[in-house]
Amino acid sequence: MTKSDFLPTLEDAYQPLLTEQLDILRQQVISEGGDSASLQSRFNYAWALVKSHDVNNSRLGIKLLTDIYRESPSRRRECLYYLTIGCYKVGEYSMAKRYVDILYEHEPNNLQIKALKEMVGN
Repeated sequence: MTKSDFLPTLEDAYQPLLTEQLDILRQQVISEGGDSASLQSRFNYAWALVKSHDVNNSRLGIKLLTDIYRESPSRRRECLYYLTIGCYKVGEYSMAKRYVDILYEHEPNNLQIKALKEMVGN
């Protein structure tokens, strides 16, 4: 498995960062100029927000990931994976299904995507 093939486990999505860790990622984005922060900093912060148990944080993470998806074709695969998880966590099941179906269409043999598709429902 190459680094580009790696996606986190579903269990990881339900393990929130400590408040201090989330604050560090938020401060990194702010220090880099907010919306003009580096793609990686915004992505890290968005994923941390999605992992949160706070629905409002998860929704903000979904918004940030949607923005990254639109602006960076090279990150679309990762964004779709995290968007699936985020939407599922906040109860947006039809959106989660739409995102995972796109992933599955391109990678039907990927075990992580299969597990995600099973979680979301066929």
